[in-house]
Amino acid sequence: MKFSIITICYNSESVIRKTIESVLEQDYSGEVEYLIIDGASADRTVQIAESYRERFLVKGYAYSITSEPDKGIYDAMNKGVRKAGGDLIGIINAGDWYEKEALSVVAETYTNSAFDMFYADINLIKPNGSVMVKHSKFDRIVTSRHWNHPSSFVTKATYEELGYFRCAGIHDDFEFFLRVRKAGKKIEIRNRVLANFQTGGTSNQKSLKSGIRRIRDRYECYRVNGYSPLYMIECVGIEVAKAILS
Repeated sequence: MKFSIITICYNSESVIRKTIESVLEQDYSGEVEYLIIDGASADRTVQIAESYRERFLVKGYAYSITSEPDKGIYDAMNKGVRKAGGDLIGIINAGDWYEKEALSVVAETYTNSAFDMFYADINLIKPNGSVMVKHSKFDRIVTSRHWNHPSSFVTKATYEELGYFRCAGIHDDFEFFLRVRKAGKKIEIRNRVLANFQTGGTSNQKSLKSGIRRIRDRYECYRVNGYSPLYMIECVGIEVAKAILS
């Protein structure tokens, strides 16, 4: 099978190397294309990405860099998904990185039990350097607590059937996950850390205003997929938990 890995970035010169190198260091020997979707960075992000072309050639992975203005994070993700030619698509954003066996584990899982979506455990890396494992689980009552986007892989066919990201809020990746569940698609999970996520971004900004925005955006994901208004309780609870644990 062929993997398409997408990294979106903007002014990411300080963190892009770790992400790129985690793809280069994969132990998967099958076909891989790596798509970097840059939002017309004003720093050295693109130059740094360009410096890896020879190493990807030696690795045998196809390597593509696109740099142009976009309309935000999910617009950039959609560009990558549209360009992707692989059977399985993974999205790992600048600053985050894969464990070296990530693609091999996903490929093995797909071979044993073909899926529409896959996700696994991740390491949450806090600004102070501490690490917490966020475990994956298929909850009977849907929630984002045990779903991890950095370790998610989705078939190209699923994106083409269900549509891409809505570009409507900061939790559009979760909305897509809800769409996959609502459609009854097959989901496989591995309780193994396959990706690392740096906290402290938009989804973790500490202010009442940003917290309220996240609650509204998350609840809208539930609402457009027909879930109960009671899910507002969970949306508030997640923000409270973030405030306590961060």
